[in-house]
Amino acid sequence: MKINYETVPVEKLRWTCDVETIKEYLAKKGKSIPAILGQDRAVRAIEVGLDMEFPGYNLYVAGASGTGRTTTVRHLLNRRKNKKQPPPDICYVNNFKNPDMPIVLTLPHGEGKKLKTEMADLVHHLRVAIPKVFDSDEYREKREAVAEKFDDNQRNIIADLEKKAKKQNFALVQVQVGPFTKPDVLPIINNQPVQPAQLQELVNAGTISQEQAEAILQNYEELAKELAKTFKATQKLQKQKKLELESLDRQIVKPMVEEAINDVREKFTGEKITGFLQAAQESLLSRLALFRGKSEYEENQIEKKPALKSQHIDPFLEYHVNVIVDNSETKGAPVVFENAPSFAKLFGTFERVTDSHGQWRTDFTKIRAGSLLMANGGFLVVYALDVLLEPGVWNNLKRVLKNRKTEIQGYDPYFMFAFSAIKPEPIDISVTVIMIGDSFLYRILYDADQDFQKIFKIKADFDAVMKNDKDNLAKYAEFVKRISESDKLLRFDESGIAAIAEYGVRLAGRTTKLSTQFNDIADLAREASFYAQQEKADVITAEYVDKAIAESMQRFNLIEDKIQEMIKDGTIMIDTEGHKVGQVNGLSVLSLGDYTFGRPSRITAQVAIGQAGIINIERESALSGPTHDKGVLILSGFLQGKFAQNKPLAISASIAFEQSYSGIDGDSASSTEIYALLSRLADIPIRQDIAVTGSVNQNGDIQPIGGVNEKIEGFYKVCKAKGLTGKQGVLIPRLNVADLMLSKEVVKAVAQGKFHIYPTESIDQGIEILTGLPAGEKDEKGNYPQDSVYGRVDKKLESFAERLRYYMTRSI
Repeated sequence: MKINYETVPVEKLRWTCDVETIKEYLAKKGKSIPAILGQDRAVRAIEVGLDMEFPGYNLYVAGASGTGRTTTVRHLLNRRKNKKQPPPDICYVNNFKNPDMPIVLTLPHGEGKKLKTEMADLVHHLRVAIPKVFDSDEYREKREAVAEKFDDNQRNIIADLEKKAKKQNFALVQVQVGPFTKPDVLPIINNQPVQPAQLQELVNAGTISQEQAEAILQNYEELAKELAKTFKATQKLQKQKKLELESLDRQIVKPMVEEAINDVREKFTGEKITGFLQAAQESLLSRLALFRGKSEYEENQIEKKPALKSQHIDPFLEYHVNVIVDNSETKGAPVVFENAPSFAKLFGTFERVTDSHGQWRTDFTKIRAGSLLMANGGFLVVYALDVLLEPGVWNNLKRVLKNRKTEIQGYDPYFMFAFSAIKPEPIDISVTVIMIGDSFLYRILYDADQDFQKIFKIKADFDAVMKNDKDNLAKYAEFVKRISESDKLLRFDESGIAAIAEYGVRLAGRTTKLSTQFNDIADLAREASFYAQQEKADVITAEYVDKAIAESMQRFNLIEDKIQEMIKDGTIMIDTEGHKVGQVNGLSVLSLGDYTFGRPSRITAQVAIGQAGIINIERESALSGPTHDKGVLILSGFLQGKFAQNKPLAISASIAFEQSYSGIDGDSASSTEIYALLSRLADIPIRQDIAVTGSVNQNGDIQPIGGVNEKIEGFYKVCKAKGLTGKQGVLIPRLNVADLMLSKEVVKAVAQGKFHIYPTESIDQGIEILTGLPAGEKDEKGNYPQDSVYGRVDKKLESFAERLRYYMTRSI
């Protein structure tokens, strides 16, 4: 019986872009295409997320890199941001009651800078005006009058003490005690003041008698008590003098300060601003000494460290306004793209400085806003992987979005020194966060983090493909033109654009689709222009696009070339001619991250009498993934359906990927494994010039697989290296014919009859092509023809069952 081999027609091996369609489009001067291509679903989702202003409606933009996620988000944000009013300014000011807890002020946009200027002008005005008041004759006279009143009282008190001491032959003197002096009353003997401790010496010398010494000592003790009372009285007078002078200062300056504060108060509204201005007024009136020149603190510090003369210490720092978010120039809602979301850059921080003692310190003027606050009232765009990798960022971001408040912290895990910390007042925040990442990361977060589900309620899924039709081809052409103009590339002719579109189909993996990974398309356009410029070409034709593709592959396919070399020299054993029993060339795809290619693998099967079933050697050696294990288990179901309806399967079989030393997964080799097993059971050799790919179900139907183009090209390269015979080819699932986008070299080889692609729908078809024998169909009695593949397999399995029964009976 002759087996008819159906092959895939040459015209179905590769989709070819109609150059006339591109030429027709280029000849038109129609309206330009939209900035976003092939992402209608994602665009609708993003628009909903941008317009929803309820808590939790943040966006996760999912999709493969290069599909235009960031470009689309940026475009839609630019279109929407002007529909909103600019958000308020955010300022921090001093908390006069608790300086470690600065107060936040929220003002209409542009008002923050104005408040800062007004406060700076107020301080400047007072620093000029108040010293003038203090230098006036009127003020000096009043101050001198107050001082004179207290000084007179003090002189009178001291004079009374001096009189009392003089009557008893004592004098009021200053005594040196270490580096200091203090007042004391000492007896006068021979016109000289004498310390009480020296009285005994005078007695011994006969200058005074013992009775006189004791009387002097008693008078000294009484006068010392009087001196202490006098000292307390003068201290009290000094305090009263200080208070009265301060009261005088406040009385004279208060109207001026109140007027200045009221001028500022009239320009701003809000309870918190009013409270701040009132506290500032009270503070100014309590620190009027600041307006008499350098503060005592400044003088002391400069004396200790002269270098500080160049480091101006502003005694009026606490009256400054720190505008951390200034929206005076903002039009519409702010849009912030944060590409490096560290904790400090995202949430803000406060800077540290060293004081005169070398200690680290900070204050409210050192508070800095992060991008989250900069985006308040608008939109913040971050990248999911960056957010998750930065220490502390993800948990704090969730906390902020849940509570709608943010608190600026001095987070620095690498800072080794303690410093004075502050705790700024938390800030109410309203921001829509747009997080861009891949779909895999979205699934992990959604399943593992319950908070994620509550705060990222909108998912915008970017598709990696779009429909391959005339409209989208026109968009491809326009995209290529746009890239050429923006990047100043050479002009593409219709053949060059058609080649770009064909590359887009190859990336999409199906002839009915075009890839939306426009980063890759743009890169190809740039590289094609580079090679065209090298050859002094005026336009970019398909020739240069093909060259760019070939050169790109050459840069990445070192591992593929090494494998091909090992196959050619026999290190990796692959036969491309002849027939072998229980041996089939399977096809797999290797992905190296930046490059994917196909390679053949020898798959072998061995059988024996037994009850172990089918043993997957890869699984037993822990080199098999779950999908591959499932494919092997399906083989048992296929055999049971075909051959175990009237007898048990008395078989122990093993299947292996020969010379495979790394992990294997996927079920695309399950049909190959069945062919090897059937060949071994039937003892029928299989063609080695045909490689096989395709998964199978328990009914024997061939199912589509991925990477069909890479697999075919991988086996073609091996056959080409070993020598094309005109009989070699690849068995593929019929359902994968629509995915074929083979290289021009393979298509040419098929057209010349040097290589063949066989579409199959079932194991029956495949085994006939591989063996040249009919698969076989059951007759009305349920038996297969003896000369068919299945007939021979059934006969072998029947003999296995009988022998097993015989040995089991004999052992009993």
